[in-house]
Amino acid sequence: MEFSAYKMDGLGNDFVIIDNRSKPIILNNEQILKICDRKFIGCDQLIFINTHEKSDAKIDFFNSDGSTSGACGNGTRCVADLLSKENGKKNISLVTSEGELKSDIIGDNLVETGIGFGKTNWNEIPLAKNVNTKNLQIEILDNDNKSHIGGTAISVGNPHVIFFVSDLEKFNIEKIGPTIENHELFPERCNVTIGQVINEKLIKVKVWERGAGLTKACGTAACATAFAGLIHNISSNQVDIEFKTGNLTISIDQDNFIKMKGPVSDIKKIDIKL
Repeated sequence: MEFSAYKMDGLGNDFVIIDNRSKPIILNNEQILKICDRKFIGCDQLIFINTHEKSDAKIDFFNSDGSTSGACGNGTRCVADLLSKENGKKNISLVTSEGELKSDIIGDNLVETGIGFGKTNWNEIPLAKNVNTKNLQIEILDNDNKSHIGGTAISVGNPHVIFFVSDLEKFNIEKIGPTIENHELFPERCNVTIGQVINEKLIKVKVWERGAGLTKACGTAACATAFAGLIHNISSNQVDIEFKTGNLTISIDQDNFIKMKGPVSDIKKIDIKL
């Protein structure tokens, strides 16, 4: 099987994008895993663009472990940019399994996407039982084996837990992430973020992404972190979330609707032979 696809990224959070609108390409789980494998092509998520009657397209996300994802902020921004360059529109509507996402093309390779409403009810996230979602009382250990207890659970189309710490560099996300991702409280697993509030306008983060592992950036994690900061009154309703590869700007209105703005890469066309 041979076909063309696109490679894009948002702050290093990278995607292989397959356009299924004219000639559908059906891949099995083994083929998806192969495409995502960095020894072959490699990406954090594989995205399919499908036709949709009432929007510009429907998009489906697959994590690098083959599992599906209901939301992917950076991936949505990349597809919006790709379709905008194709159809010339500055406002792109995309439908995901979690609903419709609208994106605005702000400038060259700069896209803002409305991610939706932050949810903190335990059954909407979802959690396995009714607990205080602002403080899950989960323990994580720093590099000196000192205990930190906390964790704020939020859904922005997929489940997230955020730990706010005083020194981000003292925590190993590669060690903590897999354990918390599979914590018994999260029946659908979760994305794990460790954040350090620099000031009310800036939070530095490290992210372990459900089904993808360590990623250079994660758009929905940035949204969930900003929302967690707001409900804890430690950051403002517009805040930059800083990854090692750059920043995403998150804005939250009075109804808790979240928008994410940031750069996307140029579009690279690739050929895939399976």
